[in-house]
Amino acid sequence: MKATAKAHTNIALIKYWGKRNESIILPTNSSLSLTLDGFYTTTSVHFSEEYTQDKFILNERVVEGEQHRRVSGFLDLIRQQAGKSLYATVDSTNEVPTAAGFASSASGFAALAAAGTKAIGLDMSDRELSALTRQGSGSACRSIYGGFAEWEMGAEEDGSDSYAVPIAPAEHWDLRVAAVVLSSTAKKVSSRAGMKRTVETSPFYQGWLNSIPTDMSQIKEGIKERDFQKVGEVAEANCLKMHATTLGANPPFTYWHDTTMTVMQMVRDLREKGIPAYFTIDAGPNVKVLYLPENEEVIEKTLRNIPGVADIRLSRPGQGVTYL
Repeated sequence: MKATAKAHTNIALIKYWGKRNESIILPTNSSLSLTLDGFYTTTSVHFSEEYTQDKFILNERVVEGEQHRRVSGFLDLIRQQAGKSLYATVDSTNEVPTAAGFASSASGFAALAAAGTKAIGLDMSDRELSALTRQGSGSACRSIYGGFAEWEMGAEEDGSDSYAVPIAPAEHWDLRVAAVVLSSTAKKVSSRAGMKRTVETSPFYQGWLNSIPTDMSQIKEGIKERDFQKVGEVAEANCLKMHATTLGANPPFTYWHDTTMTVMQMVRDLREKGIPAYFTIDAGPNVKVLYLPENEEVIEKTLRNIPGVADIRLSRPGQGVTYL
């Protein structure tokens, strides 16, 4: 009983920041993302009666501790759905910098969910797979789909109405993203810990939640119309509001480095010169720059010349989960 799946990471244009239920990962707000072709995880899951425990291999290294616990816990959900008690070997190759604000868990858990359910014999719709995937990593539920996807927060306590839905396919709009790699080291405050601290202690948090419905409405309209300025302005402002909540937390924290600020200012300078570009940043120091295909050469050259930038990874809209 074996299957292999590939899933791409996504970049949230309307951020997911905060949970109303920690155990089954229910968000405090809806979010919207673009799946990227440049970052992905390929995972094989093999269930066997011969195994006496779960084994997790990531990039050819056996993983123990917290990462193993999360993977094994997620396999428990799959086993529960299937009514089977088989252990599994999970073998993943991750083409994403792990725990550095590049949403490695999004592609990781989407690929794990897809391969695991297929290997154990479950036949799930994309919506059902998204709802299951959400319980491993919230943002992963959006990586089931290609192009633009919205994670609907839902209202039910059991999470039955909290899943991602497709907004527009990858082919709808050739919107480009330059991932500016500043640091591939693990962050000091994980996304989970950062969310929890912010929700519980930041006086700015309610203002963040109040702003989401308008942001969501405007960005969906911009995507439909392929209005780059509208999408860029909403995404950049939404990002800054999210990060502002961390500065109000107790104790305060930020994911930004000095070079993060430099890249942000360079993007603003490009706009002043008539080159449309906007930035967004997840829970990490690395910056993602939104731009249009005709400006790719100047955008990449400008970003590579910034001191402290380790690499630039260019992406187009990516596809949803595929089986190999």
